[in-house]
Amino acid sequence: MIGADTSDDAAVYKLTDDLALVSTLDFFTPMLDDPYDFGRVAAANALSDVYAMGGRPLIALNIVAFPRSLPLDILQAILAGGADVVAEAEARLAGGHSIADDSPKYGLAVTGIVHPKKIWANQGAKPGDFLLLTKPLGSGIICTALKGGLAADNHVQQVVQVMTTLNRRAAEAAVGQVNACTDVTGFGLLGHLLEMLAGKEVGAQIHMSQVPVLPGTLEYAQLGLVPGGAYRNRKHCGNLVKFAPNVVKAEQDIVFDPQTSGGLLMSLAEEAAQHLEEEGVGRIIGQVVKRIEGAPAVEII
Repeated sequence: MIGADTSDDAAVYKLTDDLALVSTLDFFTPMLDDPYDFGRVAAANALSDVYAMGGRPLIALNIVAFPRSLPLDILQAILAGGADVVAEAEARLAGGHSIADDSPKYGLAVTGIVHPKKIWANQGAKPGDFLLLTKPLGSGIICTALKGGLAADNHVQQVVQVMTTLNRRAAEAAVGQVNACTDVTGFGLLGHLLEMLAGKEVGAQIHMSQVPVLPGTLEYAQLGLVPGGAYRNRKHCGNLVKFAPNVVKAEQDIVFDPQTSGGLLMSLAEEAAQHLEEEGVGRIIGQVVKRIEGAPAVEII
């Protein structure tokens, strides 16, 4: 039902009129010093793709690359972190595969289920929809500050909490209300938003003051502690994005910042979005609009 052609978060294969499989995988190198927290983040990130499709994860398989030169207790901590998050999702960890490699890498292949008529694709946003973001931005910038030894302990604690939080509650709260959805990860807020708008006669207007941002992110961005992926994301978006003069460069860097285990970006009718915001599920950051020919796809004001 869904493959690679629409840049969706997972593949979906219909089994019966009432049941479809959701299949995804994700893994990466550590962004944190603590191996247990790294395992938790990587697992939450992989599981997020199933939630972004409106599905429920069932089975996860470990994907592991680990250097022979590192102590095995580091690997044990990584796997324990992943296992704890899979258990929190009420899914089953059913094995996996490991190889020796020069740098550690970890993630999951996840299989879930969804009703074929209740799939959330990343396209389907309608003019008049409100855009709701369920986690604050800034994980890429704060992790860059951490690598440089400049991140405050409380900022690191907050970003770990955000990155290890499952998108499960947000997905369950929004059942039956979503017109389009994706999770915000490596392409940043704007890169993933543009995927939602691709091939459609719709654009988006984002209010920068309403975009939730982790404490410390703006200050680190002002210091130039911005990951290389943010600049690649900016280049990829090109002239599809227009910033109002009042949106300073550091704020622009934040909306291009590649996220790890970021929140869900949902397009919903106004009443549904406002209800979810009132319930504390996320923050309304803008609105879907009818795109005028020749206008940028996204305007940040």
